[in-house]
Amino acid sequence: MQTAAAVTMVRDDAFFLRAWLAHYGEMFGRQNCYVINHGYGAEVAELAQGCNVIGIPGDPHKNFDIKRWGLLNNLVGGLRKYYKQVVVGDVDELVVVDPLAGMNLIQFLEQVPEKRVLTPLGLEVIHRIDLEHEPITDRILGPRRYVRPAPHYSKPCVVSAASKISRGGHFAQYPKLHTPEHLYLLHLKFCDAAQYTGAMDRRNAITKDIGADIQSTAIGRHWFGAERGEDRAIFEGFTALKLEEGFDLGFMRQRMQRSFKARGETGFYEFKRPDYDTQYRLPDRFVGLI
Repeated sequence: MQTAAAVTMVRDDAFFLRAWLAHYGEMFGRQNCYVINHGYGAEVAELAQGCNVIGIPGDPHKNFDIKRWGLLNNLVGGLRKYYKQVVVGDVDELVVVDPLAGMNLIQFLEQVPEKRVLTPLGLEVIHRIDLEHEPITDRILGPRRYVRPAPHYSKPCVVSAASKISRGGHFAQYPKLHTPEHLYLLHLKFCDAAQYTGAMDRRNAITKDIGADIQSTAIGRHWFGAERGEDRAIFEGFTALKLEEGFDLGFMRQRMQRSFKARGETGFYEFKRPDYDTQYRLPDRFVGLI
């Protein structure tokens, strides 16, 4: 069996797709990458050449995140028969291994036991606009070095067991929590102020076309213009986060383990996702990783 496949769905987000392709395409081989092209976008198809591109209609409709994850779950379930591990998530989410482990992601996945669901520790790459003036032209980590803990993005996204993942990818129907040391999920939504504004403009336009509310679409509030807030204020707010010394985040994994439990009668499992008011500067070993 092949070691790993990567799966995502994308609509128009060329900046994040380039990063996704550079990471998983180079690591796994493009022939093992599956890109669902929502809306048959010409730019997405061009960028993802060599991958398995699956085009689907992009007509606006309600409940699209529920439908999206229904499709992703079924695709992951099928691919599990052919790959030892399947990595699934949004196009602005990348699973990485701390170089301190002495191996890259594909090497890490080769030695992980099968029949599991892995939950990397979620970190949000933030653009410190007061300190980081260099634009992102190739790699993201280098021009950007700061992250904030993001428990909401500690997602069960590396799958080798039979399991259903909830909409948004936040919970899994899997009764154990595997949070390997050195494994992280980097969320890139806030990695660049200019790119953030462009992405939010596109998402707000989609929900405007749908003409539905937050409840009926089942997606995050930031997709709606009225809930968006002031873009620059978000990035200015990162300066208020307490800068912690070092990069020892093991206590966060311990908290996840201690609070892990069934999510009511849904069949899914969850852990507490506290708000942290801290940030960390990534060690030099992370530069160029993505």
